[in-house]
Amino acid sequence: MRSLLRLITCGSVDDGKSTLIGRLLADCGAIPSDRLVGVTDLALLADGLEAEREQGITIDVAHLYFEHGGRRFILADAPGHEQYTRNMATAASRADLAIVLVDATRGVLPQTRRHLAIARLLGIRSFVLAVNKMDLVAFDRARFDAIATSFREALDRVGGGACAAIPVSALNGDNVATQSPATPWYDGPALLAHLERVAPADGPSLAAFRMPVQHVVRADGQRFYAGTIAAGTIRPGDEVVVAPSGRRLAVGRIVTRDGDLAQAGIGRSIALTLAGDVDCSRGDMIADPADPPGAGDQFEATLIWMDEAPLVPGRQYLMKIGTQTVPATLHAPKYRLDVETLAHLAAKTLALNDIGVANLWTARPILFEPYEKSRDLGGFILIDRITNATVAAGLIHFALRRSENIHAQAIAVTPARRAALMGQRPKLLWFTGLSGAGKSTIANLVEAKLHAMGRHSFLLDGDNVRRGLNRDLGFTEADRVENIRRVGETARLMLDAGLIVLAAFISPFRAEREMVRAMMPEGDFVEIFVDTPLAEAEQRDTKGLYRKARAGRLANFTGIDSPYERPDAPEITIDTLATSAEAAADAVIEWLERRGLFA
Repeated sequence: MRSLLRLITCGSVDDGKSTLIGRLLADCGAIPSDRLVGVTDLALLADGLEAEREQGITIDVAHLYFEHGGRRFILADAPGHEQYTRNMATAASRADLAIVLVDATRGVLPQTRRHLAIARLLGIRSFVLAVNKMDLVAFDRARFDAIATSFREALDRVGGGACAAIPVSALNGDNVATQSPATPWYDGPALLAHLERVAPADGPSLAAFRMPVQHVVRADGQRFYAGTIAAGTIRPGDEVVVAPSGRRLAVGRIVTRDGDLAQAGIGRSIALTLAGDVDCSRGDMIADPADPPGAGDQFEATLIWMDEAPLVPGRQYLMKIGTQTVPATLHAPKYRLDVETLAHLAAKTLALNDIGVANLWTARPILFEPYEKSRDLGGFILIDRITNATVAAGLIHFALRRSENIHAQAIAVTPARRAALMGQRPKLLWFTGLSGAGKSTIANLVEAKLHAMGRHSFLLDGDNVRRGLNRDLGFTEADRVENIRRVGETARLMLDAGLIVLAAFISPFRAEREMVRAMMPEGDFVEIFVDTPLAEAEQRDTKGLYRKARAGRLANFTGIDSPYERPDAPEITIDTLATSAEAAADAVIEWLERRGLFA
């Protein structure tokens, strides 16, 4: 089988990246001859999008496939513009080698250093410095040597790596496919010859077998555990362990569409049969029992932020790592990286294209490897729970030690037994709406009616909680997120105690309301939207808060200078313009009775 080399090309805008790719493809015969007829600008061969052709820049990552000299290539053409750094990072995460272009007339630029830092962070250890437009500096060797020295210094500052420097003129083809007579002082290979022979420097070092299970197929009375091998090799008869259960079994068959294999290695998509029954499903991992994968629920990680909306500490996102998807919450960043100086800058958040380091915790333990050992098992993405947009790419450094030392304690009296003793089903009644909407008033009436019915309940009110448990929190977006997270955890404990919990909080963001919903058993979170228009709430203004906010004496006030996100599909909506507080409380009780809360 021909060897495969995954490449990424990167460089600043106007360094000639698209022209070099076009030249490379044309000179190695990857472009049909009839398509080259009439082509005067080789860059057009690489810029596929209309907007790219119009602006002369690369916007999205384009993957190009070609073969030459006994090797197969997958070339990711990454954007050079700073605003598309996230696209470049995505492409780098799968590459073995980076070709970094530098314009001979401009030298190493801040964007060059940015690309080097990102590529090195994402595991690339082999680089080619293509000093382009050498024809514009009369193929001056001194100029080339100065750029190569500057480039290697920049590479060393981000961690170093193997590097070959090649003087080229993409426009004229010098040292692209063949060595150029214009550079008699250069005795190295042309770019294409170098790519055909180069052995990428060692990247991730994990040797033990790992296969995250993507799905389980039943056929012919057998179970087939399908996935892609992330590390190591496997043979029939090898003993493996299924994580997290820890069950050890022998491999029966290695099955592919083309028939059974005697051995399979990294990158191969296979299905395994195991000699024995085992509880194994998507998200589990089949691994080497002598070196099983780590598991943890708290990590330090590098984050590359990809969303227009900044990171909000305390907000819950979905973390997708391999075949596992789990809710994850971010701490405030430890620092933001200045990719030009590599200085660690103080940061309270990360904005679009920022790179920083932060701790995070997951809702349950996940199987992982540090990114430096395995890209597949240590790299992850974060997804916004509301919009489903990918907001960040991440690289796990290590699990925090406290993740390994804290274990759930088994308790003899279960939540179900406590609830049965009280003769009720615990619920969390979550009242949300603008300040002045009437949340606390209605929640008070509901609890009074529950008390009169002999039910066990507790009311968590926003103002009361901020006088004690959350006294240390302000009203920034991050503090509001933490306020709701703590209230959610408190309510969860009270549900475990068997209580009906009422929570009256503005809780302006959908993400946090959904976070609390996810903390509770399915069906136990009841979202009650107390719907009052802003003008009406502002007219009531029983606490004088709107007047202060309008006067500029109260910052981050919901509805004035901080948003309120209406619920998409609340269980109960109360229109306070059409319904009295007493009638609203009766409606809530009736809703609960219809669903058998008191059965």
